[in-house]
Amino acid sequence: MTWALVLEHLFIVLAASILSITIGLPLGIWAYACPRIRGLILRVVDILQTIPALALLGIIMVLLDPGKLTVVTGITLYSLLPIVRNTCLGLQQVDPGVKEAARGMGMSKTYRTLLVEFPLAFPTVFTGIRIAVVNAIGTAVFAAFVGGGGLGSIINRGIRVQDTRMILTATGALMVISVALDLLMGWFEGSIQRNRGGSRTLLAPLGAILAAFLLLLPYGLSSAGEGELLLYDGDYSETQIMHQMAKLLIEDQTDYTVTIQDQMSQVNNFKALIGDSHTCDLMISYDGTLLTTFLQKDPTDAPEGTSIYDFANELARETHGLVMLEQLGFDNTYAIAVTQDTAERYGPRTVSDLIPLAGDLVFGAEHEFFTQEGSMKFGPFTEFYGLKFKDSMSVDVSLKYAAAEKGSFDVTEVYATDGLNRKAGLTVLEDDLNFFPDYNGAFLLREDTLERFPGVDDVLNRLAGQIANDDMVEMTYQVDVEKRTVEDVAREFLQTRGLL
Repeated sequence: MTWALVLEHLFIVLAASILSITIGLPLGIWAYACPRIRGLILRVVDILQTIPALALLGIIMVLLDPGKLTVVTGITLYSLLPIVRNTCLGLQQVDPGVKEAARGMGMSKTYRTLLVEFPLAFPTVFTGIRIAVVNAIGTAVFAAFVGGGGLGSIINRGIRVQDTRMILTATGALMVISVALDLLMGWFEGSIQRNRGGSRTLLAPLGAILAAFLLLLPYGLSSAGEGELLLYDGDYSETQIMHQMAKLLIEDQTDYTVTIQDQMSQVNNFKALIGDSHTCDLMISYDGTLLTTFLQKDPTDAPEGTSIYDFANELARETHGLVMLEQLGFDNTYAIAVTQDTAERYGPRTVSDLIPLAGDLVFGAEHEFFTQEGSMKFGPFTEFYGLKFKDSMSVDVSLKYAAAEKGSFDVTEVYATDGLNRKAGLTVLEDDLNFFPDYNGAFLLREDTLERFPGVDDVLNRLAGQIANDDMVEMTYQVDVEKRTVEDVAREFLQTRGLL
């Protein structure tokens, strides 16, 4: 964990807090001043709060580009409820005698609401702001799923590789930020009460938030220049290693600068790669993933005699203006694995061996494997092999290997080149009926990237055929289990191959 990630997380929180205050206070005042629409306003902010944070970010990302803008927008909407409700409630609780006196002095409704009632209600209003800001600190963890950066990426990685120290460090940083901001806002609240809500005192906390936001602005703005080639960091070590290799090779053998942006999942990375408003230029992908998940086709759609790689490449060029470079050598296909206890008890060697055993076994995998996005998922797989498991359970991908080691399930889906398979003691079964297609790793680029950065394809194709499955298993094992840095592992591999 670095200070840059902490400050980036704090920037997201402050940016969302400023927006939620700017929107929430007028909405709360409007709800108070107009009883006829009060119910509608409060109901809308209530509904926003009930939407799961990750789902809300996913919805927003459909409309906006991946990145901090999506995250800040989502947290802003999530933070409106306490601000709007406390603003409306605080104004309602102002002494009726004060309201009547202001009315008797001839003050207009707007004047007495803003300059008489609002200062008196501000302690209650400020409590809502404090709740919103503290809640935003935790919600911002989900930024890691949509390329927003922050401390969420550290927590997700720590859970996946079962690194308690990493999890506690990031969580501790979040706690320190929460306590520090809450204490600071508590001091401001006490100051407001001591000064009886003077206008200058009311503006002090808002000015402090704005000043802090401006100081952190460099951590929220993209650092990419016009001539920089953009990638996103991955949420798996394999993606991170390959993107780091691309950066090292390109910068070593050309004059181009490569910027690896915040963490992004494969599906979201693909969405960021396509379209006129794209925010990256290339990514590591797999021919099977490109065909079945991104292009929504089935391996059987490929014409006879045409490989999945060639078919997916041609289709991607026609539909999205993308080109897949030469295959790198490793085939990170889906694989079915059993826990050590299951392997010792039943001794299966192929997936077909599970057919008579399935009624006694529980199948567990990450949520994505149970979705309908693509044909290489749980439903089509079990139907193809005729497997009827005793039960199935969906777990977060970060928790899958921990759950497997604890015996929460007996059978799971894994990636063939994941070093954590070795750590968890999983036995990978042979896909004897060849259900899963090839997932040959290759760099996926926009065609206009090749025009803007001539020669990049030649540089990256120097890796073609260089990385075997065993090589990738060893590299991911070094990163996930032996705790070596991604850059060190990638650089060492390139040097051993004489590419650097």
